[in-house]
Amino acid sequence: MQRTLPAGLFGAFIALAGLSHQRLEGLPVMVEKAKADNSGTAPRAPSMPMARDPAAAVAEEYKAARRKGTRQALELFIARHGNDPLAEQARAKLKRLPR
Repeated sequence: MQRTLPAGLFGAFIALAGLSHQRLEGLPVMVEKAKADNSGTAPRAPSMPMARDPAAAVAEEYKAARRKGTRQALELFIARHGNDPLAEQARAKLKRLPR
């Protein structure tokens, strides 16, 4: 009995594997066809949004720091973007702020 069970399971897997290519009552059973739209092609995966321009993100962060106008906001900007040209402007603004 122990040897017939694995052989039976193997046979069941073979039979199920063959179903993906058979037709039932004239309708395809294939998963790809079930997911297809009216044109007969599979639906496209949603596309990724465009990557954001890093320079624009840094500029927005600088504007936010200037709007806040605190030493802490400007120091944080400088710590994060110390090599960016806007960091020099942040340093100059920081020097003009009262301690």
